[in-house]
Amino acid sequence: MVGTPVVSRRERARAATIEEIKTTALSVMREQGTTDCRFTDIARLMGMTAPALYRYYGDRDELLTDLITDAYADLGTALGDALGAIDPRDIGGRWLAAAEVYREWARREPQQFALVLGMPVPGYVAPDEGPTTEAAKRAMSQLASLFVAAAEMGELRAPLVREVSAGIAACEAEKHPEIEGLVPPESFQAMLHAWASLHGFVSLEAYGHFDWMTDVDRDALFRSHVRVIAMAAGIPAPPA
Repeated sequence: MVGTPVVSRRERARAATIEEIKTTALSVMREQGTTDCRFTDIARLMGMTAPALYRYYGDRDELLTDLITDAYADLGTALGDALGAIDPRDIGGRWLAAAEVYREWARREPQQFALVLGMPVPGYVAPDEGPTTEAAKRAMSQLASLFVAAAEMGELRAPLVREVSAGIAACEAEKHPEIEGLVPPESFQAMLHAWASLHGFVSLEAYGHFDWMTDVDRDALFRSHVRVIAMAAGIPAPPA
């Protein structure tokens, strides 16, 4: 029997400092209303010197990569927990649960939401096929799973828009070979429409463009929006 690897005191201290750096970076972003951060600001709040941070991160982009990867992982966990709590046969209920969690996560974690789904951080380029890409795929595959489940149960209807460009069809084959043949190209396109529509509502709300409504009215509008998306995409819609 292989035992649990022993983590040294130094490794534990290093891991704790890295977590503190990431937490402090998010605090700086929250305070300054930005998705960028400077090592000098982080070091000042941590009682360290800026050069000392380079023992943990080679540069700002390495830190941002870690933060973005964490954000996608957090979102993916939240989506997975929400979907896991609903009967797998209830596609409409699972779609509503996923949409609500996406919305709640954006409101609860505005800096993480902005990092992964807002305006790109100036000068930052994510590593090709690196940890951010893999984390994004794992998080957003939760949406694809709804279309796959609907197809497997015979509940995936033709979407409202059925014309699909050759490029979109090729994208499904290249990026999502696991659903090619099960989810037709027009439904793959509808899946992209669904995510784009959901994200559009959540972004408008996150950046205050629906503040003129009451909370009750925003909730009602959101729920109806989720139903419209499902109807257009060809998956079972949640009840009104």
